Amino acid sequence: MLLAAAAVAAAVTLAGCDTDGGLVASGRALAPLSDKMLAEIEQKNMSKESPILVRLFKEESELEVWKQDNSGRFELLKTYPICRWSGELGPKIKEGDRQAPEGFYPITPGQMNPNSNYYLAVNTGFPNAFDRANGRTGGFLMIHGDCSSSGCYAMTDEQIAEIYALARESFFGGQKAFQIQAYPFRMTPLNMAKHRDSPHMAFWKMIKEGNDHFEVTHHEPKVEVCDKRYVFDAAAPNGPASSLKFSPAAKCPSYEVPQEIATPVREKQQREETQVAQLISRGTATVPVRTGTDGGMNPVFLAAVQAHGGTESRIESRSLPGSIPANIRPPGEPAVEATGSTMGLASSESRPVPASRSSTQVASAGSGSLFGGLFSSNDDSAKSSGDSRSGGVLDRMSRFVGLHGSDPADAPPVPKPKPSAAKPAQTASAAVGAIRSKSLAPAQSDVKSVSTDAVKPQGATAPQQPPEAPPTETASNANLLKGAQATVPAGSFDTRWSAMR
Repeated sequence: MLLAAAAVAAAVTLAGCDTDGGLVASGRALAPLSDKMLAEIEQKNMSKESPILVRLFKEESELEVWKQDNSGRFELLKTYPICRWSGELGPKIKEGDRQAPEGFYPITPGQMNPNSNYYLAVNTGFPNAFDRANGRTGGFLMIHGDCSSSGCYAMTDEQIAEIYALARESFFGGQKAFQIQAYPFRMTPLNMAKHRDSPHMAFWKMIKEGNDHFEVTHHEPKVEVCDKRYVFDAAAPNGPASSLKFSPAAKCPSYEVPQEIATPVREKQQREETQVAQLISRGTATVPVRTGTDGGMNPVFLAAVQAHGGTESRIESRSLPGSIPANIRPPGEPAVEATGSTMGLASSESRPVPASRSSTQVASAGSGSLFGGLFSSNDDSAKSSGDSRSGGVLDRMSRFVGLHGSDPADAPPVPKPKPSAAKPAQTASAAVGAIRSKSLAPAQSDVKSVSTDAVKPQGATAPQQPPEAPPTETASNANLLKGAQATVPAGSFDTRWSAMR
């Protein structure tokens, strides 16, 4: 009985953003990695359960999954074309601006949603500590399936199933959280030159610093927030790193970046600054600050949609990485939806459930689901998934659930988000001047380790558009992420799953 109660509480927690009415996670959350993916992992000297890291690029409409190899470095495992994302290039500023988030977001097991109306979903954790410190509002922004987006990054069902499984296996391997790095575009000199007129350039220079740390080291950058800005790989000048205390809105403590990171990052930035200056001097044209279209779609999907002709059947092709709905709306003029809200699942989950997945279909997955074996008194129920590897996932999940004996039956369910009134998309502020020959990322005074007492990163300016006042915490967001860390009831399924922390 205790075990069943724990599973119910966990299902409520994980399904808090959904409106499909079912507490039973479908067997798709347990789908094993394909033989092809397992072979690729082995070929790249990685293990199935080694840590992962995800990078998102809006303009290119690509999602990368990186995985730690046997040397301890992250290497690229696979690049997935993004089926749909909404808004313009630039960070999410406020609820209703249709923007998909940009920045750094750690993902814990509690942010994995096996009950999504959009096949499977991963909550990005927006707003994180940086977003809240800068007064940015919104929530329930996901990476999910069904190729439909309102502030989210939407993949095909087949893609999100594989991404979800890779994340699940990394948690089974002991990873406490994996990092999402979301960028407007690949942070190349050409892109920085083309977008030099954007009012978001100061923010992009700041997150480029984290990009540079990762590309130089192939290690996940340690991310902190202070003085309303991101700080990467901060170390205490004298003493253990644990002695540093960061507060998102307060002044940064005195810190330095280790020499083995600071030096190659500085060299990379100097090379790229020179390239940007050369591109500008050669007359590289800028791109419009606003395109007037709603988001993007990878060319492989866009071509299929344009060739489809609008029939009622789902769009399927051997050349596509998954099937997509027939009624998918390609990038174009922003549409004001009946709900008026553009908060990812808060809006998309309040729309009618896609015809491809009804509540009945979700509930019928019971015996092969994440929790089906826990609800049933029949031991054979866990075997009905029909795949020995899937059963192995259930076995491992059951071990995590059984680690503690406290009863979370009284844990309150997460309230469903309410649709909010439509708000106009953010208006672009005046374009900033051309990129000067200074650093594209926070400058460092010399090759030595950098102390914040001497240097303040160039990208630390406030948002170009005055943000609204930070939202008051309500029942619908009280359990949102504190610093992008999942908040769950003590003794819940998530705390049991993450008992290896």
